Amino acid sequence: MTTSMKLHKGDKVMVISGRDHGKTGEILAVFPKTGQIVVQGANIVKRHVKPSQKEPKGGIIPTERPLQASRVMAIDPASGKPARIGYKIGDKGQKTRVFKVSKFTNKKVAKPAAPKSGATDKTKADKTTKSETKS
Repeated sequence: MTTSMKLHKGDKVMVISGRDHGKTGEILAVFPKTGQIVVQGANIVKRHVKPSQKEPKGGIIPTERPLQASRVMAIDPASGKPARIGYKIGDKGQKTRVFKVSKFTNKKVAKPAAPKSGATDKTKADKTTKSETKS
């Protein structure tokens, strides 16, 4: 599936499809490789557990299970409404998350390390040589 997600642990989200449609909760865990997240209070299943040292009584225990990230929308902290998330590059090159409903920026994202001063950008050099050969 996908390896990068716009949703992060601790975000408030609303479930937009499935049997838990309309429920809101906080993201407890994110699994980018499978494109799934665990939301507090959503997709609860009952596990039948035998008595053990960890669970001395055993019994039926409700637990949250992962659900597809496409089934939820992040809740905008400014307006409290579900919103899409985008990214914006600032003046100094910092990357920030932007909620599309209210244009509220949230959480700075670390920028990848810049290339060393002696290194050249091969992609720009390749494009210029290709365009020059075509002319």
